[in-house]
Formats: sequence, C-alpha cells, structure tokens
Amino acid sequence: MKKIRYGIVGLGNQGSYYLGLFIDGKIENGEISALCDHNINKLNKAAERCGGRQVRAFLNYKEMLDSGVCDAVLVETPHYIHPEIVSECLKRGINVICDKPAGVYTKQVREMNEVAKKSKAHFAMMFNQRTNCVYRKMKEIIASGGIGELQRVNWIITNWFRTQKYYDSGSWRATWNGEGGGVLINQCPHQIDLVQWVVGKMPKTVRGFCQYGKWHDIEVEDEVTAFFEYDNGATGVFITTTGEAPGGNRLEISGTKGKLLCEGQKLTWYKLAEDILKWSASAKDAFSMPKMEIIEPETDGKNEQHAGIINNFTNALLGKEEFFVDGTEGINGVEVMNAIEFSGWNGGKKIVLPVDEDEYLKELNEHRAHSRLKEADDNCVIDNSMSYGIVTAK
Repeated sequence: MKKIRYGIVGLGNQGSYYLGLFIDGKIENGEISALCDHNINKLNKAAERCGGRQVRAFLNYKEMLDSGVCDAVLVETPHYIHPEIVSECLKRGINVICDKPAGVYTKQVREMNEVAKKSKAHFAMMFNQRTNCVYRKMKEIIASGGIGELQRVNWIITNWFRTQKYYDSGSWRATWNGEGGGVLINQCPHQIDLVQWVVGKMPKTVRGFCQYGKWHDIEVEDEVTAFFEYDNGATGVFITTTGEAPGGNRLEISGTKGKLLCEGQKLTWYKLAEDILKWSASAKDAFSMPKMEIIEPETDGKNEQHAGIINNFTNALLGKEEFFVDGTEGINGVEVMNAIEFSGWNGGKKIVLPVDEDEYLKELNEHRAHSRLKEADDNCVIDNSMSYGIVTAK
C-alpha cells in the first residue's frame, strides 16, 4: 500500500515529538522521508533517531521542498515564518499541515489563505484539540440547539504552568521579535480556536487585559483576562496564565435552554425543559425555574490528538477519509488573539472585529523593534509530551 511521504521543517520541541510519532508507528499510512532544520546539531540528532530509514536531511527548507521526496510537510518552526513556509509548499503543490498558530498577525495569514485557495494541494492546521470527543460532543449539542440561544461563555484555563527553564530553551521564545507573543500565541491557540469552533460564532468585540512578564523573566504576556461580546448580546470571559499551579481547566457555556460544563475529565449537560426567557416572561412566581435534567452525554471516547490529525490528513490524501480541519480556518483564532493583544497594548480598549490589520502590524513592529535578545541554549530540545493539557472523556 502506498504511504504518504512526510518532511518535517523545524526539529525543536514539537518537531521532535512528531518525528517520534512516525518512529513509533503511530502514523499508519505515512512515513518520514525528509528532515529540515537550520541548526545542524538538531538536524543530526533527529537523523540519528531515524535509524536505517531512508531519510534525507536539509538545512534549507526550499531545497527540501524542491527535492521531490515529500508528498506532505509538517511545519514546526517559530511562528512568524509559518505562513511563508506553508505558502511555499502550496505553490509547489505540496500538501501541508501547519502547527498552531497559523501566523502571528492576520495580514500574513490572510495572504497565506489566498495562496491556499489557488492551490490544488491540501492544507490543514494542527488543531488537535478538535479531535477530543468532549469538545466534539459540545459542538454537536450546541449546533443542534441543545442549549438554546447562546448567553455566556466562560473559560478558565490555567494549567499551562511553565518554569523559567522552559522560556530559556530557545533564544526566540517569549520575545516579540521571535515568537510574537506569549501565552496567547503559544499555549492558547487551541482554546481560542475551540471557543469559536464549539459555539459556532466569533465574538463581535473584544477587550483584553494582559500582564507582561508578571511571573517570568520574559517580555511578553504570561497572564491574560479577556472579555468577549457576541452579535446576539451574549458575553464571554477567557482567563489564562503560565504562572499558576495547580492550574485548572473549566469551560462553561450557557444558553437559554441550559448549560454545558466541561471541567477536568467530565462533561455535564444541565438541560432545561423550557426556554428560560419564555419561562421568565410567563412564570407565576418570583423564583421558580423550569425542570432540569442533569446528563452526562455519551461520546465516542476518542481523543486522538496530534496523531489523529496527521492520520486523518494522511488517509484523506489517500481517499480513505474526509479532511477534518480546513487550514484556512486558522485565521479565526489569530483574529481573536490579535484583538486581545491589541486591546492589552491600549489599556483594555474595546476592539471591534475584524482588527485593523495595518494598525496591529504597526504596533507589533514597534514592540519588535525594542525586543531583546535572550541568552539561551538553542540546541536544547524539551519533551513536550506532558504539556498539552489534554482533556479526556470520563
């Protein structure tokens, strides 16, 4: 049976983890054919892990793309060059999966999406948390009208604790010029993606309150509180940090017919017998509520994460499945992250979406101009396998 040949661009923490998935046989119909990193030490270490496999090594990603040895590419580089590498893949007709985020600012992501629309190659984002049966079930219930009209979204996710060692593992990490942001753009793109994917709509306005280097010796944000407003009047709160332990992960979505609560490893549906607004208007007393059923929804139990995304993409290329993630959807999360950051830079100012791309880029470049280089061991590779904050079904 034909296997899809993959190249990996970027062999730091995440790229090394994905290489391990192939080596361990977790990608059924795919194989590693090429590795690329500008750091010769990381490249050599990764090549050594491949044993006797026929894998070519490159210091230049364009040379890898032009070599003809890749059917698909995994992009695992610092954030700013995600759109560039994805675009170069698509222009050559090479299929590509990009790790989060799609980019640092919407202007570059929008330009990448334009290339994607013209290409015959396929493009996906590594939105591995979408594979989680709990979030898929929440999306299904909301889309079917199970909680009625959206009223409120609250997500407190603080189980991203990081030490200074983590931030010192790369000279680019947690700098405006190298990474383009902190906890928002590094740890939380999955949650920012999920919060709009699950509820099925983007916020209309955003206010962000960001704390920069509050808990670590870094120049970017390591604590954020954001407020959302939606076009139907619903509101939302999003809280995150890398400086709190023990952290938590609680997502609560309320509507006029009930509430979904996801906390830890448990999903609970508080299902009302009647729409609360209609009940309120016709109730004969001051404090009564509709009858409520407490349900623990059944799921398919699957939570395949990164391997699931790669396997789906591989099998879809072989005509065995439908593509699960459209890569052009990555712009939605970047839009929300940019709005939070832009608001934070401006004292919590209310930002109406879409963000003014030129104004955001102008202010980002001002931060980049004053960004400081860090002393770091760029040969360091950290095992990321225990850092994903994965939620599993009960």
